[in-house]
Amino acid sequence: MTAPTSAPPTDTELIKRIEERALFARLETVRLISIAKTGHYASGFSCAEILATLYYGVMRLRRGEPDWPDRDRFLFGKGHAAATLYPLLADWGFFDPAELDDYTRLGNAFGDHPDMTRIPGIDFSSGSLGHALSAGTGMALGGKLLGRSYNTFVLLGDGEQHEGQVWEAALGAAHHRLNRLVAIVDRNDHSLDGRIDGVTGIEPLADKWRAFDWEVHEVDGHDVQALLPVLRSVAEDTGRDRPAVVIAHTVKGKGISYMETDFGWHLGWLAEQDEANAMAELRGER
Repeated sequence: MTAPTSAPPTDTELIKRIEERALFARLETVRLISIAKTGHYASGFSCAEILATLYYGVMRLRRGEPDWPDRDRFLFGKGHAAATLYPLLADWGFFDPAELDDYTRLGNAFGDHPDMTRIPGIDFSSGSLGHALSAGTGMALGGKLLGRSYNTFVLLGDGEQHEGQVWEAALGAAHHRLNRLVAIVDRNDHSLDGRIDGVTGIEPLADKWRAFDWEVHEVDGHDVQALLPVLRSVAEDTGRDRPAVVIAHTVKGKGISYMETDFGWHLGWLAEQDEANAMAELRGER
C-alpha cells in the first residue's frame, strides 16, 4: 500500500472499508452488466471480498501508478468476472472511472475479459482458464531472479482446478521455491457446467496442494475479519520457502438471495425492475 498521509486506519476501520469496497464492486458489477446486457454476476459476487481485501488491505500499490515496477502483481484466472475488478482499478486512479460508462461498447477497452495491452492495472490478459498460474509463476520467478520483493497473487476459480496446466504450474512453482507467489482458489463449488465435484471431483483439494509442496490455508472468503489476516500473513511471510495457496470458501452469487441458490446466474442479465430489486437487496433495503 502507499504511505498514508495521516494515521493508518485501525483493523476495525480497515475491515469496514474493505466491506464497503466489496459492496461498491458488486453494485458496479450490476451497473456495468446493465450496459453490456449480459455478464457474469455470480462469479464476480463470489470473489468481491477477496478482491477488495487484496486491493485495500494487502497488496503493495501506488495510487495512479499502475506500472510502478515494485508493485504487487495480480492475475485474474477467472477473467470472466472482470466487471467486479474494473471499478476497484478505477478507484485506485489507474484510469478515469468515466471510461467504464461505455463498458463493452465498440472501441472501449473494457470487455468481458481483461486486456493487459489496453487497460492500466491489468497485469495479465486472462479468461482462457488455466493459464494465469503459469504466467504468475513466470512473474514470480522473474522477480526472484531480479532480486525484487514484490508478491504475485493469482486468483483462480475452483473450476480451473480441472485444468492440467494449473498443476503443471504448481509443480514448477514449488520446484523453484517461489515464496512470493500466492494462489487463491475461489471455492464457490460451481462452474458453468454445474457443481464442480459433479463435473470432475477435486477433493481433497487442500491435500492435493500440499502434495505439490505448497503451504495451504483455508478461510471463509466472505468473512473479511478472517480473510484479511490470512492474506496479510502469506504476503508478509518472508521466511516461507515455498509458494502458498489460500482456499477461500465462498458462495456463488453472494449478496443476491436468488442468485445464491440458482446457479444459472453464472451468465445473465437483469431486466429493469429486477435490477432495481437486486440493487436494493445489495444495499440492504429489502
